[in-house]
Amino acid sequence: MKLSTKGRYGLRAIIDLAQYSEQEAVSISSIAQRQNISESYLEQLVAKLKKAGLVMSTRGAQGGYRLARSADEVSVGDVLRALEGNLEAVVCSAQTDEGCQGADLCVTKYVWQKINESIAKTVDEMMLSQLVEESKKAQQKNAPRQPDYSNRSCLG
Repeated sequence: MKLSTKGRYGLRAIIDLAQYSEQEAVSISSIAQRQNISESYLEQLVAKLKKAGLVMSTRGAQGGYRLARSADEVSVGDVLRALEGNLEAVVCSAQTDEGCQGADLCVTKYVWQKINESIAKTVDEMMLSQLVEESKKAQQKNAPRQPDYSNRSCLG
């Protein structure tokens, strides 16, 4: 399975939104600037997330976007399905209504089924709140450190 830029950028955008919209609504321009995504593309992604019920908007001077539900209640799977659609790596015709002529003898259908189940389980168990925490840790780790002068003796 290969995610398009919709899935990759959209996930980055909604993590940013979850992190910064705790106090107030967040503008598209602020997300675009922090995530280095064009505003026009971001508007398209947010429209899909809004249509899926993951994001809500507020109009006006203090307007912008917020999560429609708590970050604890939104999975990566919810986001990726809203942006990408079906997440199956392989769509096996033996598992569809179309059927497959060799389905009774085909053992590879079990491989595809296990791969698809594994992908679904992984993205559905990972919540936005976990990714927000990981983002905060990464930002703290990469923040410029201030010199600590508390243990130095004065030489002047």
